[in-house]
Amino acid sequence: MNLSDSRTPRQSAGQTAQRPIVRVGAAEAVLADLRGDIEAGAVPVGAKLPSEAALAARYGVSRSVVREALRSSAALGLTETHTGKGTFVVSSRIAGDLVLGRYSARDLTEARPHVEVPAAGLAALRRTEEDLATLRGIVAETAVEDEPARRVTLEAAFHGTIAKASGNQIFEDVLADLREALAHQSETLNLLADRQVASDNEHQEILDAIEAGSAERASAAMAKHLAAVDEALGLLGPNP
Repeated sequence: MNLSDSRTPRQSAGQTAQRPIVRVGAAEAVLADLRGDIEAGAVPVGAKLPSEAALAARYGVSRSVVREALRSSAALGLTETHTGKGTFVVSSRIAGDLVLGRYSARDLTEARPHVEVPAAGLAALRRTEEDLATLRGIVAETAVEDEPARRVTLEAAFHGTIAKASGNQIFEDVLADLREALAHQSETLNLLADRQVASDNEHQEILDAIEAGSAERASAAMAKHLAAVDEALGLLGPNP
């Protein structure tokens, strides 16, 4: 059930009344509600949001759910969180380029194919049984993982393990550097673009090609996956 369907009349995020929501899709619902308030001007640019604890109490969810929603709100360019000071509204409109940790979505979109596509091809040729076991375990665990933070960690680990399996230290180092940004990206897409099932299927296709030792198939599967991510990111632009 959509958060906006669960309360009448509407209250802005700046008010203190509790607005319980169902646990399924909780972070997505919290984000949608905060985003609605910000875009409608109910919480103006420059305003400070309530604390994580206060928001958790208002929505009837855990602080980890609120934290997940706030990270995605920051990725969308709507808010900024400053340690020790709180979270502030910085824009009433979604940014043209998502902010994902140290890098933007455009940075990742432009760079990843030049690293991850050849890395997947080399991984198909050079992977060890240990690499395959690790990748199988990650794919299997991701498919049944419901905890958002753990899921995005697994998704980033999948790509990092492929880079490691490529046997190319530069590819491995680049993916390690991108790990935080990839986690932010996965988290935002999982919340807003419902990419979990598609991503799982794409990861399985990449793994199958690597396991088969086909560099051509592995490279193509990775390129397909990155193109799908790029398309999903494009749908999150201003006023989707």
